Amino acid sequence: MTDFEARMRLYRRLSDEAYAAVPHVEAWYGEGDGELLDVFVQPARSAAPVFVFIHGGYWRALSKEDSAFVSPMLHAAGAVVVTLDYALAPAVSLSHIVDQVRRAIAWIHRNIDHFGGDPQRIVVSGSSAGGHLTGMVLAAGWHTEYGVRAEAIIGALPLSGLFDVRPLLHTHINGWMGLDLAAATENSPSLHLPERATTPIVACYGALETAEFAAQTRGFVDAWAGRGGPATLHAVRDRDHFSVVTELTDADSLVGRAALHLLGLGPHARH
Repeated sequence: MTDFEARMRLYRRLSDEAYAAVPHVEAWYGEGDGELLDVFVQPARSAAPVFVFIHGGYWRALSKEDSAFVSPMLHAAGAVVVTLDYALAPAVSLSHIVDQVRRAIAWIHRNIDHFGGDPQRIVVSGSSAGGHLTGMVLAAGWHTEYGVRAEAIIGALPLSGLFDVRPLLHTHINGWMGLDLAAATENSPSLHLPERATTPIVACYGALETAEFAAQTRGFVDAWAGRGGPATLHAVRDRDHFSVVTELTDADSLVGRAALHLLGLGPHARH
């Protein structure tokens, strides 16, 4: 078994344990392929902050069933946690995936109060491809069309994301993404920043990752800060591209503390 396979099995094992331990419901946010999400509810609490997690897998693999492991720690701290699915490449385009994620955020904004969540306090996070999609939620110009108050996104925690996908045009990844320059430009968060950024972001990558992920994350943080947005960058010690996300299982880890801070929960939160 390769290290990658071992990590994927770990995601699924931890997620199976989370499904068994944390109350949740599955819901459709649309009628298309893959338009499902899991809500880890707070039945005894109203107006809890909401943590939305978008899975990675280079837009062509994994699912919410591999992502439930992010829920136990955050749920125990008082958050409603949502993990979502989207259709996978190459069956659909990156623009289609971005549209799905934005419609999922719109569904959450409209409906999360039925599950104990506060629709005005949503933190969005994701790993790898999910980090990119988190960036596309932060991008300007879509919220009104989808019926989302931009101010409802109170924080973002992209992990090991890609924020300018134009370099993928000349890699093997484009074999399944099928991007041209126009699509890559349209779907690069760093090229669609708000005129004035206000949402706090904490962007992390594993210190053991490749230079490209470090450079992309650093570039996005610098660009966000350049638009006035609160932005923090962390290179997480002893973590690589696949292990940095597992820090969300630990309230005392760097990434775990960052998530709780953005949500306004726990001893490290800003009140």
